[in-house]
Amino acid sequence: MFRAAQGRSALRAALFFFAMAAWAQSDGDLAAKSHQAKELMGMGRFADAVGLYRELCRAMPANVGLRLNLALALHMSGQHQEAIPQFERVLQAEPNSLPALLSLGAARLETGDPARAVAPLEKVVTLQPSNTNARGMLANALLSLDRPQDAAVHFRRLTALTPDDAKAWFGLGQTYEALANHAFEELDKTAQGSPEWLALVGQSRLGQRQYRSAFFFYRQALDKQPNLAGAHAALAAIYQATEHPDWAAAEQRKETALAPPNCARDKAACDFAAGRLLDAAASKSLYWRARAYNDLALQAFSRLGQLPESVELHALKAEMLGNHGQHVEAAVEWQAALKLAPGDPRLEHELAKAFYLGHDYRRALPAVQELLKRDAGAPDLQFFAGDSLLQLERAEEAIPYLQAALKADPGLMPAHAALGIALARVGQP
Repeated sequence: MFRAAQGRSALRAALFFFAMAAWAQSDGDLAAKSHQAKELMGMGRFADAVGLYRELCRAMPANVGLRLNLALALHMSGQHQEAIPQFERVLQAEPNSLPALLSLGAARLETGDPARAVAPLEKVVTLQPSNTNARGMLANALLSLDRPQDAAVHFRRLTALTPDDAKAWFGLGQTYEALANHAFEELDKTAQGSPEWLALVGQSRLGQRQYRSAFFFYRQALDKQPNLAGAHAALAAIYQATEHPDWAAAEQRKETALAPPNCARDKAACDFAAGRLLDAAASKSLYWRARAYNDLALQAFSRLGQLPESVELHALKAEMLGNHGQHVEAAVEWQAALKLAPGDPRLEHELAKAFYLGHDYRRALPAVQELLKRDAGAPDLQFFAGDSLLQLERAEEAIPYLQAALKADPGLMPAHAALGIALARVGQP
C-alpha cells in the first residue's frame, strides 16, 4: 500500500521544470540531447534517458534541474540505490524541493531503509499536508519501524483526506492492531495469569475462531473475577457461534446484570462502555487500552466493507482475513479479486496459497500445478503441491515436488519434514 512506485505518475508532472532554461546560452548538441531525454522520459523509457542525463550533468554539473531529472530517471527505472546520492545533491542546493524529497523517501523505502525514509517524507507532509502519497509512505514506514503510535496519526489523517481509500483504512486497522499487541505485551510482562490477561487471550482466540480455547480462557478469567466486564458477553458470542442460543442468552443476561463501572474510579471502563475508544486507548489501564485498540481496529477494517468493489479492496480484505488465520474466507476474497482481474499471476498465487493454508488440498493442488507451469522453480509452490498430495494420501506422487522444493531452497524446513513422511509411507529410507 502506498508503495513508492505510486508516486511516479505524480512526479512526471514535476520533471524538466529547470532544464530548458539552461539552454539559452548552450550549444545545439546539448539542447538536442535535453530534448531527446525529455521525450524518452515522456515515453516512459527512463533507463534510456539515464545516459543522456549523465552526459548533460557532466557538461553542466551545477544545473539542479538536470540533476533532478537524472535522479528521477534512475529512480523510475528501478535504479534506486544510484538515484539516492543524486537526490541528496539536489537537496543540498534546494532543501525544499518536493520532487526530490518525495523521491528520496520513496527510493529509501525501495532499498529497504525505512528509517532513513522518514525524515524526507516528514518534510514533504510538513510542506504539503495534503500530499496523500507522501503521508501514506510515511505512515507505512513508521509502522514497519514498530512506531504504531506515530503511524496512527498519519493513517487517521489519510482516512480524513481520502475516506474512500481502502489502503488508508487497512493501514489504520493494522496500526491499531499493533498498538493493541503492544498493550498486551506490557500486560504479559507484569500481570500474566491475571483475569485481564486471561480475557485478552480469550479475545484473541475468539477472533481466530478457536472457540474451545477462547471458552477456556474466559471461564478462567471469570473464576478469578466474576464481575469482569465483557467476559459474559464474550461467552455469549462463543455459544452463539457454536449454535447454543439458550446458553448465549443466559450469558448475555449475566453481562447485562453487572453493575455499571464506577467512572470516578475506573474512567477507562466508562470511556470504553460509552464508545469513547480513543479516550480509553489513552488510559493507563493496559487491559482497557488493548480492548479499545482492538475495537478501533475492527471499526477500521469494517470500513472496507462499505467501499466500492475493486481488486485492491478484495485483496486487502483477503490479506486481513489471512492475517487472522481465516484462510477459507480469504480464498473467497481472492476469488472475487480474480473475477475483476482474470489471469492476474499474483492473485492466482495468493488464491492457491489460501486454498493450501485453509487445508482445501483438493482445490490447492490443481491451482498450484497450473502456477508451476509458469514458474517451475518456485520452492513454495513445489512444497504446496507436494504437501497437498501428501495430505491427500498420494505420498509417492508428492516426493518429486518436495525434492524439487528442497533443491530450490534447502532451508525450507516444512519440506524436509513432509519429504521424510512421504518417504516413510512408501517404504523408502
